[in-house]
Amino acid sequence: MATIDRPPRGSRYVDQRHYVVPSHLADLHGPTGGQVTLDRSLDWSGDSTYDLDDPGDLQVMYQTVLNQAASAEDLNRWLDADVLRRVWPSLWLPARLRALWQARFSELATPPQALAG
Repeated sequence: MATIDRPPRGSRYVDQRHYVVPSHLADLHGPTGGQVTLDRSLDWSGDSTYDLDDPGDLQVMYQTVLNQAASAEDLNRWLDADVLRRVWPSLWLPARLRALWQARFSELATPPQALAG
């Protein structure tokens, strides 16, 4: 009889969720302005077009891609390293996702006020 791999008893989905983190921020060369329409695999909401020149749309698009990316290619295609650094402090992200990215990229863990000086 085969055994089924199951999460530990009492574990939560948030603790099991797989998030993608790229090897290098420099690999992120996504669009930095204009209108973009995310692939349905990333945004199945029915309204997957974002105006990256609008700060609110930009923030929601980055949150969506970070949460839903299935591969580093998704991240590389849709995110830009400089934009990500700029908006990172204001993104609403699951704590585990944020911790994974900040563990790999220490510059993202720098408090925003330290970046200004």
